[in-house]
Amino acid sequence: MTRSARTDTQDPPAVAVVGGGAVGVTAAADLAARGADVTLYERGELGAGSSGRAAGVLYDAYAEDVDAALAARAMERFRAFDRSLPGFSFAPCPYVIAVREGDADADAVPEMVERMRSHGRDVSVIDPAALAERFPIATDDLAVAAVAEGAGWCDPASYVAAMGRRARREGVAVETETPVSLSGDRPELRVGGTRGDATREFDAVVVAAGARTADVLADVGIAVPVVPYRVQALTCAVAYDGPMAYDATAGVYLRPHPTGLLAGDGTEPVAADPDEYDREGDDWFVDAVTETLRERVDAVSDGDADVERAWAGLCTATPDGDPLVGPVGELAGAARGSDDGDGERLFVAAGWQGHGFMRAPAVGELVAEGVLASLGGTDADAPESPWIEPFDPDRFDGTESFEISEGMSVESRAGE
Repeated sequence: MTRSARTDTQDPPAVAVVGGGAVGVTAAADLAARGADVTLYERGELGAGSSGRAAGVLYDAYAEDVDAALAARAMERFRAFDRSLPGFSFAPCPYVIAVREGDADADAVPEMVERMRSHGRDVSVIDPAALAERFPIATDDLAVAAVAEGAGWCDPASYVAAMGRRARREGVAVETETPVSLSGDRPELRVGGTRGDATREFDAVVVAAGARTADVLADVGIAVPVVPYRVQALTCAVAYDGPMAYDATAGVYLRPHPTGLLAGDGTEPVAADPDEYDREGDDWFVDAVTETLRERVDAVSDGDADVERAWAGLCTATPDGDPLVGPVGELAGAARGSDDGDGERLFVAAGWQGHGFMRAPAVGELVAEGVLASLGGTDADAPESPWIEPFDPDRFDGTESFEISEGMSVESRAGE
């Protein structure tokens, strides 16, 4: 009898989730809520990696079908968690996309907005002069702007902490300060760290380890083209009560922050080592972003930016800009077309191109439903499978070479 062919009288499936960021902790909580026996492993503290350094900008204004649906579900859950998840709050706030005169991307904005509106998003093109009347931002140099009304922001660290508490309430065993490696073909999980070395076998393992995803999967000979790269952000102590905004020409986003203003991007389009990268903001980044703030934000143009803190975190890129979410590697491939359902035991959720945190509530839910469907014998290719075909990890062989590109751009939001 295979462990994935279960009935209601059998033990719940044992699932390991590797990675305690926003996606991993949400997936763990959602798996446990659906009856799985879940252990979450995190090499540090929950949210200590990329999630704890994320910007917390949240929106569902996408032009591509799959992205729009996933983002809409994420926003729906963020709003619900504002009411139901103690310790977490969601702040509604419009999101402005602004393109300066002379920027070729300006011509793409109206069509992008129409595609967003076709998905039911409350987005509209707005005349720059009207934008200045509505919000405390400068618009004299803009060629075009759009406003997404159904956006908002939150504190990423508080989300991870609150979801971690929810996971524990659902029965998840949360093992922090516990690095892990994979072994075996079922797979087994070999655990090392503060609790010593041990080996435990699971019915399924979900690798949601962010920048370390490729290294974890390499333990069992599976290569994935998930490459970490460095991004930066800062906070300013200025009085700001305006919208979130993305100056697409400058490549800078901003949002309200409890101490004033948070702004950033600072993408470095080269691979970064998750153990060795510089976690402090660069001087060039601070200078460039504060200059953009002086040009764009009324409160800053009248005085100093008053930078409080600048930091760096890691995002992850893939060859086509879409994440890898679903069964991965030879174990997954062996299950496709088989009757025993014994292959789909190893899963991945990574490669967010800077949009991982804002998708986390929807992706965690997707992973939970997909893993349990796979363990129940539903092939990943079946029409009834929850897995999203464009995110199939096995669309790549893992050896691809590619250039890292900025995830938060007009091009990426417009789709193809």
